[in-house]
Amino acid sequence: MKDQGRKITMITAYDHPTAALLDAAGVEGILVGDSVSMVVQGHENTLHVTLDEIIYHAEMVGRAVEHALVVVDLPFPANHLGVPKAIEYGGRILKETRCQAVKLEGGAEQAEVIRGLTAAGIPVMAHVGLRPQNVHVMGGYKVQRDEERLLADARAAEEAGAFGIVLECIPSAVAEKITATLRIPTIGIGAGPGCDGQVLVLHDLIGLSTGRLPKFVKRYADVGRIIHDAAAAFRDEIREGTFPGEAQSYK
Repeated sequence: MKDQGRKITMITAYDHPTAALLDAAGVEGILVGDSVSMVVQGHENTLHVTLDEIIYHAEMVGRAVEHALVVVDLPFPANHLGVPKAIEYGGRILKETRCQAVKLEGGAEQAEVIRGLTAAGIPVMAHVGLRPQNVHVMGGYKVQRDEERLLADARAAEEAGAFGIVLECIPSAVAEKITATLRIPTIGIGAGPGCDGQVLVLHDLIGLSTGRLPKFVKRYADVGRIIHDAAAAFRDEIREGTFPGEAQSYK
Protein backbone atom coordinates (compact mmCIF):
# COMPACT_ATOMS: atom_id res chain seq x y z
CA MET A 1 0.00 0.00 0.00
CA LYS A 2 2.88 2.38 0.72
CA ASP A 3 4.43 1.66 -2.67
CA GLN A 4 1.07 2.28 -4.37
CA GLY A 5 0.36 5.47 -2.42
CA ARG A 6 -2.75 3.95 -0.79
CA LYS A 7 -3.46 5.15 2.74
CA ILE A 8 -3.68 2.65 5.62
CA THR A 9 -6.43 2.79 8.26
CA MET A 10 -5.91 1.47 11.79
CA ILE A 11 -8.24 1.64 14.83
CA THR A 12 -7.95 0.18 18.32
CA ALA A 13 -10.27 -2.58 19.55
CA TYR A 14 -10.46 -4.47 22.83
CA ASP A 15 -13.40 -6.89 22.45
CA HIS A 16 -15.04 -9.31 20.02
CA PRO A 17 -18.10 -7.36 18.77
CA THR A 18 -16.19 -4.12 18.24
CA ALA A 19 -13.38 -5.87 16.39
CA ALA A 20 -15.90 -7.63 14.14
CA LEU A 21 -17.52 -4.29 13.25
CA LEU A 22 -14.19 -2.62 12.48
CA ASP A 23 -13.07 -5.57 10.36
CA ALA A 24 -16.34 -5.52 8.42
CA ALA A 25 -15.89 -1.77 7.84
CA GLY A 26 -12.72 -2.54 5.92
CA VAL A 27 -9.95 -1.11 8.10
CA GLU A 28 -6.56 -2.61 7.27
CA GLY A 29 -5.21 -2.72 10.81
CA ILE A 30 -6.61 -3.25 14.29
CA LEU A 31 -4.49 -2.42 17.33
CA VAL A 32 -5.13 -4.05 20.69
CA GLY A 33 -3.54 -1.12 22.44
CA ASP A 34 -2.31 -0.68 25.98
CA SER A 35 -4.70 2.29 25.80
CA VAL A 36 -7.15 -0.29 27.19
CA SER A 37 -5.68 0.72 30.54
CA MET A 38 -7.21 4.19 30.15
CA VAL A 39 -10.34 3.86 28.01
CA VAL A 40 -11.61 0.53 29.40
CA GLN A 41 -9.99 0.09 32.82
CA GLY A 42 -10.19 3.77 33.81
CA HIS A 43 -6.56 4.37 34.74
CA GLU A 44 -4.75 7.68 34.25
CA ASN A 45 -2.12 6.24 31.87
CA THR A 46 -1.19 3.09 29.94
CA LEU A 47 1.22 1.65 32.51
CA HIS A 48 -1.25 -0.47 34.48
CA VAL A 49 -2.34 -3.12 31.96
CA THR A 50 -0.65 -6.49 32.44
CA LEU A 51 0.44 -9.12 29.93
CA ASP A 52 -2.37 -11.47 30.97
CA GLU A 53 -4.93 -8.67 30.61
CA ILE A 54 -3.80 -7.63 27.14
CA ILE A 55 -3.77 -11.27 26.03
CA TYR A 56 -7.34 -11.58 27.34
CA HIS A 57 -8.46 -8.68 25.15
CA ALA A 58 -6.33 -9.70 22.16
CA GLU A 59 -7.74 -13.22 22.15
CA MET A 60 -11.27 -11.83 21.83
CA VAL A 61 -10.24 -9.46 19.06
CA GLY A 62 -8.30 -12.12 17.18
CA ARG A 63 -11.29 -14.46 17.06
CA ALA A 64 -13.46 -11.71 15.55
CA VAL A 65 -11.18 -10.55 12.76
CA GLU A 66 -11.07 -12.18 9.33
CA HIS A 67 -9.26 -9.63 7.18
CA ALA A 68 -7.37 -6.94 9.12
CA LEU A 69 -3.85 -7.22 10.45
CA VAL A 70 -4.11 -7.38 14.25
CA VAL A 71 -1.23 -5.87 16.24
CA VAL A 72 -0.94 -6.10 20.03
CA ASP A 73 0.95 -3.71 22.29
CA LEU A 74 3.70 -5.19 24.44
CA PRO A 75 2.70 -3.87 27.87
CA PHE A 76 5.08 -1.96 30.11
CA PRO A 77 7.83 -2.89 30.93
CA ALA A 78 8.17 -5.91 28.59
CA ASN A 79 10.63 -4.36 26.15
CA HIS A 80 12.92 -3.16 28.96
CA LEU A 81 13.54 -6.57 30.51
CA GLY A 82 15.96 -7.86 27.87
CA VAL A 83 15.54 -9.77 24.64
CA PRO A 84 14.66 -13.18 26.17
CA LYS A 85 11.83 -11.69 28.25
CA ALA A 86 10.52 -9.69 25.29
CA ILE A 87 10.48 -12.88 23.20
CA GLU A 88 8.66 -14.67 26.02
CA TYR A 89 6.01 -11.92 26.18
CA GLY A 90 5.69 -11.64 22.40
CA GLY A 91 5.60 -15.40 22.00
CA ARG A 92 2.76 -15.72 24.47
CA ILE A 93 0.77 -13.09 22.60
CA LEU A 94 1.15 -14.89 19.27
CA LYS A 95 0.56 -18.37 20.77
CA GLU A 96 -2.46 -17.48 22.91
CA THR A 97 -4.28 -15.17 20.47
CA ARG A 98 -4.95 -15.13 16.73
CA CYS A 99 -3.06 -11.88 16.35
CA GLN A 100 -0.14 -11.49 13.96
CA ALA A 101 2.28 -8.93 15.40
CA VAL A 102 3.34 -6.93 18.43
CA LYS A 103 4.05 -3.23 18.84
CA LEU A 104 6.64 -1.80 21.14
CA GLU A 105 7.56 1.74 22.04
CA GLY A 106 11.04 2.90 21.20
CA GLY A 107 13.53 3.44 18.43
CA ALA A 108 17.31 3.27 18.55
CA GLU A 109 17.47 2.11 22.17
CA GLN A 110 15.08 -0.75 21.35
CA ALA A 111 16.87 -1.92 18.18
CA GLU A 112 18.33 -4.98 19.89
CA VAL A 113 14.89 -6.01 21.18
CA ILE A 114 13.28 -5.48 17.77
CA ARG A 115 16.04 -7.52 16.14
CA GLY A 116 15.63 -10.32 18.68
CA LEU A 117 11.86 -10.48 18.31
CA THR A 118 11.94 -10.58 14.51
CA ALA A 119 14.69 -13.21 14.57
CA ALA A 120 12.36 -15.31 16.75
CA GLY A 121 9.60 -15.02 14.17
CA ILE A 122 7.61 -12.30 15.95
CA PRO A 123 6.72 -9.40 13.61
CA VAL A 124 7.27 -5.99 15.21
CA MET A 125 5.71 -2.58 14.69
CA ALA A 126 7.79 0.17 16.29
CA HIS A 127 6.56 3.40 17.91
CA VAL A 128 8.52 6.65 18.11
CA GLY A 129 7.77 10.24 19.05
CA LEU A 130 5.54 10.57 22.08
CA ARG A 131 5.70 7.26 23.94
CA PRO A 132 2.89 6.97 26.50
CA GLN A 133 4.73 4.29 28.49
CA ASN A 134 7.49 6.90 29.08
CA VAL A 135 5.06 9.61 30.14
CA HIS A 136 6.80 10.18 33.49
CA VAL A 137 10.24 10.52 31.91
CA MET A 138 8.95 12.77 29.13
CA GLY A 139 7.18 15.04 31.61
CA GLY A 140 3.69 14.51 30.24
CA TYR A 141 1.97 14.18 26.89
CA LYS A 142 3.94 16.68 24.80
CA VAL A 143 4.72 17.12 21.11
CA GLN A 144 8.18 15.71 20.33
CA ARG A 145 10.21 18.08 18.15
CA ASP A 146 13.79 16.73 18.05
CA GLU A 147 13.92 15.97 14.31
CA GLU A 148 17.40 14.44 14.39
CA ARG A 149 16.48 12.08 17.22
CA LEU A 150 13.14 11.13 15.69
CA LEU A 151 14.69 10.34 12.31
CA ALA A 152 17.47 8.31 13.94
CA ASP A 153 14.93 6.33 15.98
CA ALA A 154 12.81 5.58 12.92
CA ARG A 155 15.80 4.49 10.85
CA ALA A 156 17.09 2.29 13.66
CA ALA A 157 13.71 0.57 14.03
CA GLU A 158 13.55 -0.12 10.29
CA GLU A 159 17.11 -1.44 10.17
CA ALA A 160 16.39 -3.71 13.15
CA GLY A 161 13.54 -5.36 11.24
CA ALA A 162 10.33 -3.51 12.15
CA PHE A 163 7.70 -3.86 9.40
CA GLY A 164 6.00 -0.56 10.24
CA ILE A 165 6.21 2.31 12.67
CA VAL A 166 3.76 4.49 14.59
CA LEU A 167 4.67 8.19 14.70
CA GLU A 168 2.94 9.91 17.61
CA CYS A 169 2.66 13.64 18.36
CA ILE A 170 5.39 14.99 16.12
CA PRO A 171 5.31 17.97 13.73
CA SER A 172 3.73 17.21 10.37
CA ALA A 173 6.80 18.24 8.39
CA VAL A 174 9.03 15.91 10.41
CA ALA A 175 6.61 13.00 10.00
CA GLU A 176 6.46 13.61 6.25
CA LYS A 177 10.27 13.58 6.05
CA ILE A 178 10.47 10.33 8.04
CA THR A 179 7.79 8.76 5.83
CA ALA A 180 9.70 9.69 2.67
CA THR A 181 12.95 8.34 4.13
CA LEU A 182 11.72 4.92 5.26
CA ARG A 183 10.84 1.90 3.11
CA ILE A 184 8.39 0.65 5.76
CA PRO A 185 4.98 2.30 6.26
CA THR A 186 4.40 4.97 8.88
CA ILE A 187 1.14 5.15 10.82
CA GLY A 188 0.47 8.57 12.29
CA ILE A 189 -1.38 9.67 15.38
CA GLY A 190 -1.01 13.39 15.83
CA ALA A 191 1.66 13.42 13.11
CA GLY A 192 -0.18 15.11 10.24
CA PRO A 193 -1.42 13.89 6.86
CA GLY A 194 1.95 12.97 5.36
CA CYS A 195 2.13 9.53 6.98
CA ASP A 196 1.28 6.34 5.08
CA GLY A 197 -1.70 5.74 7.35
CA GLN A 198 -3.49 6.89 10.49
CA VAL A 199 -4.55 5.28 13.77
CA LEU A 200 -6.97 6.50 16.43
CA VAL A 201 -8.25 5.08 19.69
CA LEU A 202 -11.77 3.81 19.02
CA HIS A 203 -13.28 5.43 22.12
CA ASP A 204 -11.98 8.84 21.02
CA LEU A 205 -13.24 8.34 17.46
CA ILE A 206 -16.81 7.41 18.45
CA GLY A 207 -17.34 9.63 21.48
CA LEU A 208 -16.95 7.15 24.33
CA SER A 209 -13.97 8.87 25.93
CA THR A 210 -14.21 11.07 29.00
CA GLY A 211 -12.15 14.14 29.69
CA ARG A 212 -10.29 16.40 27.29
CA LEU A 213 -9.54 15.03 23.83
CA PRO A 214 -6.10 15.50 22.25
CA LYS A 215 -5.85 18.03 19.41
CA PHE A 216 -5.27 15.25 16.87
CA VAL A 217 -8.59 13.49 17.52
CA LYS A 218 -11.60 13.92 15.25
CA ARG A 219 -14.87 12.61 16.70
CA TYR A 220 -16.93 10.85 14.03
CA ALA A 221 -19.91 9.89 16.22
CA ASP A 222 -21.33 10.57 19.67
CA VAL A 223 -21.99 7.02 20.83
CA GLY A 224 -21.68 8.13 24.44
CA ARG A 225 -24.74 10.36 24.05
CA ILE A 226 -26.67 7.56 22.30
CA ILE A 227 -25.93 5.16 25.17
CA HIS A 228 -26.86 7.79 27.76
CA ASP A 229 -30.16 8.59 26.04
CA ALA A 230 -31.06 4.91 25.57
CA ALA A 231 -30.37 4.12 29.24
CA ALA A 232 -32.42 7.16 30.35
CA ALA A 233 -35.34 6.15 28.10
CA PHE A 234 -35.21 2.61 29.49
CA ARG A 235 -35.24 4.00 33.04
CA ASP A 236 -38.19 6.26 32.28
CA GLU A 237 -40.30 3.48 30.73
CA ILE A 238 -39.67 1.22 33.70
CA ARG A 239 -40.71 3.97 36.12
CA GLU A 240 -43.81 4.74 34.03
CA GLY A 241 -44.77 1.08 33.77
CA THR A 242 -44.66 1.04 29.96
CA PHE A 243 -41.83 -1.48 29.76
CA PRO A 244 -42.14 -4.35 29.44
CA GLY A 245 -45.30 -4.06 27.40
CA GLU A 246 -47.41 -6.66 25.66
CA ALA A 247 -44.85 -6.99 22.83
CA GLN A 248 -42.13 -7.95 25.31
CA SER A 249 -44.27 -10.33 27.37
CA TYR A 250 -45.10 -14.05 26.99
CA LYS A 251 -48.60 -15.58 27.00
